[in-house]
Amino acid sequence: MNGEVPLRIAVLGAGHVGTVIARLAGQAGYSVSVATSGDPEEIALTIQVLAPGAEPRKAADAVAGADIVIVAIPLHEFKRLDPDLLTGKVVVDMMNYWPAVNGYLESFARKDLTSSEIVARRLAGSRVVKTLNHLGYHQLDEESRPAADPERRALGVAGDDPAAVELVAGFVERIGFDAVRIGDLHAGRLLEPDGFVFGRPLNRAEFARALGILAA
Repeated sequence: MNGEVPLRIAVLGAGHVGTVIARLAGQAGYSVSVATSGDPEEIALTIQVLAPGAEPRKAADAVAGADIVIVAIPLHEFKRLDPDLLTGKVVVDMMNYWPAVNGYLESFARKDLTSSEIVARRLAGSRVVKTLNHLGYHQLDEESRPAADPERRALGVAGDDPAAVELVAGFVERIGFDAVRIGDLHAGRLLEPDGFVFGRPLNRAEFARALGILAA
């Protein structure tokens, strides 16, 4: 990897989603740490089996040395996350507000803001990017492909900070997907549950057509 590519990834969450992302990142050559709110020893065996090469660490230690922090926790647990922990970091929000599946959350039940805009308001000291959320963990695991593969899938990337978007887009590309930049965090609504691309493994052209945008 060249100097423009971040070498250190912190994944907050050791469930199905977090371990898949940790494994893909490790396979792509990144140094990966995984953390939960508890003792790293509690997830050590899980990480060893599901994301070999990743290092279980305390959240503060994992985040401190990370170039990108990926938040892969259930959205209802987000209120327990200390915003100060992520100050100054590029944060990937791959959480979804999906009342029909995960229940009603009053703090996210707004029509004027996307879930990631609400996340970004709480993480005011971070640069939040929305991606990795519109395919399920099993799809992310199964659909990763090399750049030249005709079956390579697309992932939308949205954010208000252009440099953060480019950083995260590079990560998306390296773990096996075509990154399609769709605009700011408000545009991230297109990636949310019940959207045109949610749960659908699409190539770059199909993805762009589904959203009515130019693939970028």
